[in-house]
Amino acid sequence: MYEIFSQYFPLWIFILIMVGTPGPANLLLLSSGAQNGFIKTIPFISGLVSGKLFLNILFSLGLGIIIRDYSILLKIFTYISVIYMIWLSLRGWNAHKKEIYNESILGYKEGLFVHPLSPKTWAMCLIAFSKFTEDFTGIFEIYFLVPTSFFVLQIVFHNLWCLIGNSINKTIGLNSYLNRVLIFITVGTVVWAILLVN
Repeated sequence: MYEIFSQYFPLWIFILIMVGTPGPANLLLLSSGAQNGFIKTIPFISGLVSGKLFLNILFSLGLGIIIRDYSILLKIFTYISVIYMIWLSLRGWNAHKKEIYNESILGYKEGLFVHPLSPKTWAMCLIAFSKFTEDFTGIFEIYFLVPTSFFVLQIVFHNLWCLIGNSINKTIGLNSYLNRVLIFITVGTVVWAILLVN
């Protein structure tokens, strides 16, 4: 049992740090939790988790190798990513106004594309599948353990980020200033992540 734990522990610590820290998805959840509350953000969380699981399955099947060999795909992806993440963030620009409230709610469909278009997600997938699976010899580790580990920790941390946003709304209240600060932080993180990748 100790051997199994020590073999997978570095991977789990890496995933814990990557999934738990601020990135485009977590900051969108923080904003959405503050703007719409936890319950109304559950479909968005479900979309995020589904999109990431799909991406992990593609990486386990060799997507990272294709990206490595065709770097132009990474450049195209980068520009699409920036546009999509900023568009999602700006959808909540007037979420504090009652008449626009329902238009700002992000759903399953919007969440589904966040991780496949997130530079942080691609970086963590590339590292997880290239560095931490080098010594894995079985099909179980690559096709089940890595995607499942991401899946479980995402459920925990995505809900936590959303709940933090929800608690900000309940303690401070959502106003135009707070709403737009959260949006600027999210957009800034997206731009920073893109600059880091390039």
